Amino acid sequence: MKLLLLKSLWGMAGTLEEQFARIDEAGYGGVETGAPAKDRAKEFKALIKAHKFQFNGMIFTNGANAEEHAASLKTQLDALAPYDPFQITVHSARDCWSFDEQCAYFEAALEIEKKRGIPLNHETHRLRAMYTPWTTAALLKKFPALYIAADFSHFTCVCESLLHDQGEALMRCMAHTRHVHGRVGHEEGPQVNDPRAPEWQRHLDAHEAWWKQIVRNRKKSGAKLFTYTPEFGPPNYMPTLPHTRQPVADLWDVCLFMARRFEKLFATVK
Repeated sequence: MKLLLLKSLWGMAGTLEEQFARIDEAGYGGVETGAPAKDRAKEFKALIKAHKFQFNGMIFTNGANAEEHAASLKTQLDALAPYDPFQITVHSARDCWSFDEQCAYFEAALEIEKKRGIPLNHETHRLRAMYTPWTTAALLKKFPALYIAADFSHFTCVCESLLHDQGEALMRCMAHTRHVHGRVGHEEGPQVNDPRAPEWQRHLDAHEAWWKQIVRNRKKSGAKLFTYTPEFGPPNYMPTLPHTRQPVADLWDVCLFMARRFEKLFATVK
């Protein structure tokens, strides 16, 4: 199984050309982001081709109910189609809906995925239907064909723990993971200030243990490709100093640290 490291454009500065050049030079194999603005569409497509990047699209469904969220999924899929995404990360549905309404959305999403033929990975994210291990596991049990983009940093924040009591739900989540967002969360937030700091070693270890299990699962399933995005974010995900709002760590360096560390971890998993 081959590892494909992707770089999110979230929080990057400079022109698109500068961003893509920096990502390429660092050794990433592709980018993860939403559809570009119309005035950047031609440039974005040309840069993807020039750098021989893989493109992992992103969608954020919206609307007042399951039907409207499913309709927005279709619309945003249409917007991404010209850029040939090989898979798409989807922020799906809402946390405040009933389980039945969430099911109505995911039933529609699976049908859309089947018709469009592009793999959809529904992200485990606050605000969204998959905001806790148990709600995600319940949806995956109901719909075995669903796959997720695992960002368990949100789980640690929502559950205010390193998920020591969520083993069964986590195992189901990891069995249905097709893409990983490599951010390290903690009991009070979805992003530690700097994963290189020794005070976060316990949290880094916990996340890496989950990622190792996901890699094992993907290898066992016969997958040919494993995708990983070190998705630390800018302020206000990145903590800042008061008054000056100066970030307490360099976002590019943190993401690159996680990418390089995951490369080594991936190589150790048999």
